[in-house]
Parts: sequence; structure tokens; C-alpha cells
Amino acid sequence: MALGVRKLSYALGAEIMGLDLRKPMDDATAAEIRKIWLENLVIVIRGQEITPAQQVDFGRHFGPLDDHKSLPFYRLQEHPEIFLITNKEVNGKPSETKDTGRLWHSDHSFTTRPTMASALYCREIPSVGGDTVFTNMYMAYDTLSDTLKGILDKLEAIHDITTYAPFRKRNPEQVAEMHRINPPVAQPVVRIHAETGRKALYVSEALTFRFVGMTEEESRGLMEFLWEHSVRPEFTYRHQWKVGDLLMWDNRCAMHMAPADYTPGEPRLMHRITILGTPSGRVYQEAAPQKAAA
Repeated sequence: MALGVRKLSYALGAEIMGLDLRKPMDDATAAEIRKIWLENLVIVIRGQEITPAQQVDFGRHFGPLDDHKSLPFYRLQEHPEIFLITNKEVNGKPSETKDTGRLWHSDHSFTTRPTMASALYCREIPSVGGDTVFTNMYMAYDTLSDTLKGILDKLEAIHDITTYAPFRKRNPEQVAEMHRINPPVAQPVVRIHAETGRKALYVSEALTFRFVGMTEEESRGLMEFLWEHSVRPEFTYRHQWKVGDLLMWDNRCAMHMAPADYTPGEPRLMHRITILGTPSGRVYQEAAPQKAAA
């Protein structure tokens, strides 16, 4: 099946046309979608009217799905593979995912099996705004000097969900449980993509705060440079959502961010599935201080 493809920006993003995700998908079509996705990092399939079960079926063509045990509080009861991102009430209470994604990040980089792909389905969107912005981390790496690349290739950075500022405003019991489930993880600063073999930067303002073997103060200058460099306008694509959009991105080589660009009272409801990636990084434990010689 030949699919129509339209580029969405210079840096990344493509719209795929000619798909109805209510219909069963064959392996050849899934392989073609995967090829387009790997080439463009972000793909959009518009005008879909799908159920949670159909969204889950779509995701399973690309790998095993996360059941969100590391983020257990906002799963759909009937479909734990679907995570709610919304500013609407959940179970009669204000949603704590209303500010999800306000800072640049890559999904689940704070675990030792980070997300390979995320697929977000738009069910409700404000009249204006509610956008998501993406950046190409291949480009962020490729445009660095060879000298800096040589330094970064050898470094690890600590990823920790409890450093994410909006997260710290949530229910203290949930924060404590999330910290127990998700201890800090050391990830490579430069990650090699398992399918393309290309190098991409793998740090974010939301979840990385220092390099392994350095203090926060020592890390700050270089870390802040990498955060700013990674999101230069020429590396980015800003998606303006419409109800029925299904958008999938590659967390191994792209970051994303959801700005607070809409009236808070207007509803925004997204269903997210996450496709598990391969193991990466290690649980980080601070080295014990060495005793002085007697």
C-alpha cells in the first residue's frame, strides 16, 4: 500500500495520508509507516475516529506497549496501556497531568528502559493553542564542534523525575511513591540510535541536572548550553492539534514540550500510548566517600 507523505518542517515531521486506523493494518503497511517515521522522527495521521482499543492495536505493530506501572495513577482502567494527559477532572478530582510536558524532555528517560515511541491521540483541544513542540536531537548533536562531541561522547548524565518542577507540586504521597519506583538513572549524554546508528544528544532541561562525576555547579554551564542549543528554532516543529490527530514520535532522537499556550479553563484531553524501548542507562548510586588514610 503506497502512502501519501507530506513534510511538515525543515527539521522533522511528516504527515501520512491514506490511512484509516479503524481498519486492520497489515505488516507491509506497518513497515512502511515505520520507515517514514524513522526518516522524519515525528509522524501525524489526521482525521482518525478510533477507540482506545484501536489505538492500542496500532501501537502494538511497532513493539510491546508500556502498561505505565512507573506512572500508575492516570491509566485508563480498561486499557492500562493508555495514559491520560488532561486538564479535565479525573475521578472527580483535578488532574495532576494538566501541566505534563511543560519543559523539554524525552519520555521515561528517568528509567532504565526509556520509551522508544510515544503515540498521542487528540480527543479534545482548546479553541486556540494546546500545541506540542518537537526538536531534532540528531541535528543538535551534528551541529556541535568535533572537540565538544569528543567530550560528550564519554559522559553520562543523571536523569531524575523528582527534579521536574511541576512534578514536585503533586500529591506528596504520589511523589514519594514515584521516587521509590523510579530512582535516579545515569544515561549516556550521546545516545546511538538502535535502528539508524546515528548519534543524538540525550539530555533535557526537565530531567537532567548534572553529569556523573561532577557537581551541579561544575555541570551547570555546559548543561545549560546543551539545553539551549538543542532547541534552536531551526531544529524544531510545532504541531497545532486538531481533534482526531494521532501523532507518534521517536524519543531516542527527538524531545518534545507542551507550552501553556491556552486558556486554562478550556479542555485538553490526550490519550497516550508508549512503546517500550531497549534497555539504556543504569540505576545511579552515589559513590561512598573514601575514608582518609590513617
